Amino acid sequence: MTSHSFKTVVLTLLCLIAKAQAEPPNIVMLFLDDWGWNGSPVRMDESAPNSSMPVLEMPNVEKLANEGMVFRNAYAGAPQCSPSRVCLQTGQSSARNGFTVYMNASKDEVYDLSSQYAEFPVVPCASDQTIDPETITIPEALEPFGYASAHIGKWHMRGSPADEGYTVHDGDTDNKDGNTIQAKHIHPENINDPKLMFSITRRAIKFMENQVEAKTPFYLQISHYAMHEGRECLPETRKKYANHPVVQNFYSEFKKKRRKVPYKHDPAVWLGMGEDLDGRIGAVLHRIKELGIEDNTYVILVSDNGYRHSFYPGLNQPLHGHKWWLWQGGIRVPMIVKGPGIKGGTSFAGNVVGYDFLPTFVDWAGGDPTSLKEIDGVSLKSYMSGEEPGNDFLNRPLYFHYPHYRTTMPHSAIVAGNRKILHFYEQPNITMMFDLSVDEGEVKNIAADYPAEHKSLHTAMMQYFTKVGARIPKVNLKFDEAIYKEAKEYQKRMIWGPFEGTRLLDADERIEN
Repeated sequence: MTSHSFKTVVLTLLCLIAKAQAEPPNIVMLFLDDWGWNGSPVRMDESAPNSSMPVLEMPNVEKLANEGMVFRNAYAGAPQCSPSRVCLQTGQSSARNGFTVYMNASKDEVYDLSSQYAEFPVVPCASDQTIDPETITIPEALEPFGYASAHIGKWHMRGSPADEGYTVHDGDTDNKDGNTIQAKHIHPENINDPKLMFSITRRAIKFMENQVEAKTPFYLQISHYAMHEGRECLPETRKKYANHPVVQNFYSEFKKKRRKVPYKHDPAVWLGMGEDLDGRIGAVLHRIKELGIEDNTYVILVSDNGYRHSFYPGLNQPLHGHKWWLWQGGIRVPMIVKGPGIKGGTSFAGNVVGYDFLPTFVDWAGGDPTSLKEIDGVSLKSYMSGEEPGNDFLNRPLYFHYPHYRTTMPHSAIVAGNRKILHFYEQPNITMMFDLSVDEGEVKNIAADYPAEHKSLHTAMMQYFTKVGARIPKVNLKFDEAIYKEAKEYQKRMIWGPFEGTRLLDADERIEN
């Protein structure tokens, strides 16, 4: 059967099993960019004070958490925005869908033969350029149930959202589309639509209003450009945080080294951006209530990848690494869900991942998520409704694959229950495993203490990669150690790469709360 025929069969099956529902639920996905696990005043882990950022005021996010469910162990599908977005749309891991990084087209289908890596230890991999046209995406999976779908904001997956079933969208947008500031060192006083968050929200609300008037269930993905680099906020919000004692202390320390604090390094701008974004989230929630659809609308708030807020004065980072890396800091994300059947003020500790959303949405729509073939996600509907997960769910493997250099080195990871292993293709002889139940910071490598368990998980991961046809790096016969050591990111690769025993903490990790 061809891939086109397979897709047709699955969509036909979804049509046949669609249940007649008086009012299918609406789904609103608030997808934030580069929003770290500890990047809001909501604690992702009640027992960990540093899993939140109290100085940042986000009352609407806090209200959403009080009315919904907070997910303690939510993972992005990938450590970088574009592949994570593809995981969300397809219900597939990066290893399966082949879109593992946003990069230029490679001369080779398997390997990245860029000259900048020509003498590096391994030959990294190429990546798919777009979503496979025969892969079922969220709008296509929901269309048989009568849904209209819109994607407002950042796309960054190449191609058109229309090709994936979105009837309303902003086109093939990427990071630069969300930047409105042209000056390089000064935050302007006349900015009124920072990161386009206000205009994005207006268009999103208009879409909701149109669907309510038409009595059509809808899927709305609001993909904000915030909190991505290129920080922007309203001038009055920046002034508010600039006067905060914590930020004033930062200014004092910074000015000892430099005369001015550029807006790119200004905590007040980042904090202001967060509060402005919270206001736009609140506007969406308020309009949902005004439209009378609150009781039949799911709202998801989640980030596209992990991040590291190292500018924040005095913050003790709970997780290691950041965006681009498969350490917890690169893939753990904040996630909150509110909607029908979800008890307010609750939390969920099981591992969930970005590619779980598609089957969950089909389940919410009244379909059978098990009819979706060649996906890696599972429906979370029953767990959100209060069902206790069994061991099969709690210990299921989550796969992460990043076979690229960029600012990192090629590596992969598997998380199963509380165990996590990482595999760095440059140094496969250093086995790595962590017990996340007692070591969220991935400080102590316990692989040597549990060799059989490590081998079992590693074998399962590599067998999965073989099964789904993942691209795997290979040893580079042209490796030149001297040239590699001169590479711009060499020092960080060595510090953040594989290690035996116990790693040294970064400076901000050593700061006490």
